[in-house]
Amino acid sequence: MWLLQLQNNDVLVSGSFSWDEYLKKTKETPAPQSCFKQAPVPPANKYKIGMKLEASDPRNLTSTCIATVVGMQGPRLRLRLDGSDNTNDFWRLVDSGDLHPIGYCEKNGGLLQPPLGFRMNPSTWPSYLQKTLQGAEIAPDSCFTKPPPTPPTNTFKQGLKLEAVDHKNPQLICPATVGDVNNDQIYVTFDGWRGAFDYWCRYDSRDIFPVGWGSLSGHPLQPPGHRGMAQYKANRIMKSASLSSGLQSSSSSSTSSATSQQPVTPSSVSPRGSTGATTPVTPPQMDPGSVSPNTMVTEPDTSSTEHSVTVCVYVNHGCFCGTYLNPRKVTQLPRTLGPRSTSRVLRECVQACIDCADHEKSVFNIIKGGSCRTTVTARFGGQVHTKRLPIVEKVSSFWSVLEDVLEDLNCCENLFSSQPLEGACPKCSSKVNTPSLPKDDEMFDQLKCETHRPVDPLQRQESRGVENPNKRRWSTESGDNQKLVTSSKVHKLQRRVSEAEASSTTETPRPVKVPTDPSDWSIDEVVWFINETDRALSAYTEIFRKHEIDGKALLLLNSDMMMKYMGLKLGPALKLCHIIDRLKTRK
Repeated sequence: MWLLQLQNNDVLVSGSFSWDEYLKKTKETPAPQSCFKQAPVPPANKYKIGMKLEASDPRNLTSTCIATVVGMQGPRLRLRLDGSDNTNDFWRLVDSGDLHPIGYCEKNGGLLQPPLGFRMNPSTWPSYLQKTLQGAEIAPDSCFTKPPPTPPTNTFKQGLKLEAVDHKNPQLICPATVGDVNNDQIYVTFDGWRGAFDYWCRYDSRDIFPVGWGSLSGHPLQPPGHRGMAQYKANRIMKSASLSSGLQSSSSSSTSSATSQQPVTPSSVSPRGSTGATTPVTPPQMDPGSVSPNTMVTEPDTSSTEHSVTVCVYVNHGCFCGTYLNPRKVTQLPRTLGPRSTSRVLRECVQACIDCADHEKSVFNIIKGGSCRTTVTARFGGQVHTKRLPIVEKVSSFWSVLEDVLEDLNCCENLFSSQPLEGACPKCSSKVNTPSLPKDDEMFDQLKCETHRPVDPLQRQESRGVENPNKRRWSTESGDNQKLVTSSKVHKLQRRVSEAEASSTTETPRPVKVPTDPSDWSIDEVVWFINETDRALSAYTEIFRKHEIDGKALLLLNSDMMMKYMGLKLGPALKLCHIIDRLKTRK
């Protein structure tokens, strides 16, 4: 989304934006105040730039950290966790429930924690905290306001208007529409913008506001997309046309009569999604049996959408979601994606993986690009990045690409499936309880043996078919496709082995003399010791360099610190804890 120019707290883009005029033109209804967990009168912002307070780490909600006010807009604060950088800034309302004065955590028996990704040695955190608070401007108690009460139930309805925070550009609040409702979740769609910005959230989210909240609170409001009005007119016409066609036998005449009342030209309609067939306010479908959405195109519809290939994907929330995705975010995904075109459902699946990531950049870089018009987006480094997806014209190629995505993200292959699972997934039950690193070691040994002898892709495919005939999730696939998919898998395994062998040959040179006391070790000596003790841990030595772990810091580490602040998984953390315990006894 583009940024707006501000003047006297008014939004000025080709004139000022007026909700009254906009609602008259769109003939839509605003959501009532009672739907929102927002105060009827926006709270006053008494903070100042540079004030310090306690706030929950948005990437690790169990940790309370020191935060500094680095920006303000109306009753919203831009916060930066001390010890972190500006790439992890986040926004909170002044009456947010996770903001507290300095000392609140200690009074309630807690300890202030360094933020996730703390840039210094973890052992220096106590002294860093003391230095940070010394002479700092502390936010007084008068700045903190109790959060408003939560509405007892979700009373939102599809089509109601509201204002919402753009999660890709959280400094912006934009006009939006309730695209769908599912239990306690609502689907927020931004008026006149691409569907990539839309998202699901709880009905009591603090990121949604009633119509007029921006002007009442003094917060600037981002206007709808410059073609939002044309889209809404076109959508209303097509919606009425589809309804009349279902009621009358002569569907063609009713459609033509509806469109003749207000013609829709190609130049007046802009696609919101990356593909050519999207609709402004249609979310990923929560029910596979629901009516398929109307399509909007950028040119006259000369092709029949009835004959296009469609697919439906079921999201199995109980499946293992790998090491890159946040399980809590995964459980908030809709249970079904589709039925829609293969390219569009692929985009929804891949975009869901990016949105559920702890670090969008990591997942975005893992996703393989292609030449399709369909794109996915991710925000990191202060910018929105886009990537084209592979072309998937057949159902078989769709599942092949999606299976590769799940494999690259270390997810259970049934996280996305063509049929819903009944009960626990048998594929991932062992994965959840198995440390990832030993499994990788076993896989490496197995692959190393396999790649040192000739491999016949067809022969391997036949043997796989005997072992597990239901491996693939699609029912029809040609023999050529089987050879192609299997060959690509073999090349992928060989590539992983060669990369592992290359990394294992890159060793840290042995120091001239290693002190007998581990507490006297330098960073290089710690890295060398880890490499020599267990070669399987060599992949994690750069993390120790990054966090400047010397001998003293090494002896202070435990599994929680390594997992929470250094990003290690359970398997490597347990191995390292065992090594550290042996060092302590030797010392």
